Amino acid sequence: MKQPDPASTDPRKHAKRVLAGLKRAYPEVRCALEHRNPYELLVATILSAQCTDARVNLTTPELFRRYPDANRLAQANPSELEELIRSTGFFRAKARNLLAMAQRVVERHRGEIPRRLEDLVALGGVGRKTANVVLGTAFGIPSGVVVDTHVKRLARRLGLSTNTTPERIEVDLQAVVPQREWINLSHRLIQHGRRVCLARRPRCQACALETICPKIGVTAAKPTAKRTAKRRSQAPLDV
Repeated sequence: MKQPDPASTDPRKHAKRVLAGLKRAYPEVRCALEHRNPYELLVATILSAQCTDARVNLTTPELFRRYPDANRLAQANPSELEELIRSTGFFRAKARNLLAMAQRVVERHRGEIPRRLEDLVALGGVGRKTANVVLGTAFGIPSGVVVDTHVKRLARRLGLSTNTTPERIEVDLQAVVPQREWINLSHRLIQHGRRVCLARRPRCQACALETICPKIGVTAAKPTAKRTAKRRSQAPLDV
């Protein structure tokens, strides 16, 4: 079947079809990082850089037991903090960021995680993506679209963006997706990227978006030696 060319259709109509397909496939979505409040989500998101959500979720229970809020975290011993988060990788840099974040939250915001994008990105270790995660998931504020590695990959494959940087991809997605959908769009694309639209071997035949996806950048999988041998064994003999 010939795949649709997003360039020949209205971008907003194409995005609407993608959204509808994602909603059918993932009607209920939630953040994969386990948290109970904005502070915990912010800490977990900082730790998730270059680390899996599963590993972060194994690390944070003890971290939150020791440092249940920004006030306690701001007073943490750097060496003890590093040891607690060592398994998440880049633990020294992350510990510095966590301390800087907590100290600024205490000094500038009385220990409460701010609800404004400009205040969040002024915190240690907090970029636009992390700020969007916290505002969207913890506060329900659609400040932007979270563009992680999954969203970046799928936005191109699905024909929603031709750009390669998270900043430009976010702008493209905001242009074709209603603001009320920004928060859940990220969650759904991330789930789809983890379950179906894998980086190296996307499961196109099992994809709910297969009929509308232009499959940009997807190449047909080459048959493995095992598959080739199986086909040969099943082929009829010449007689």
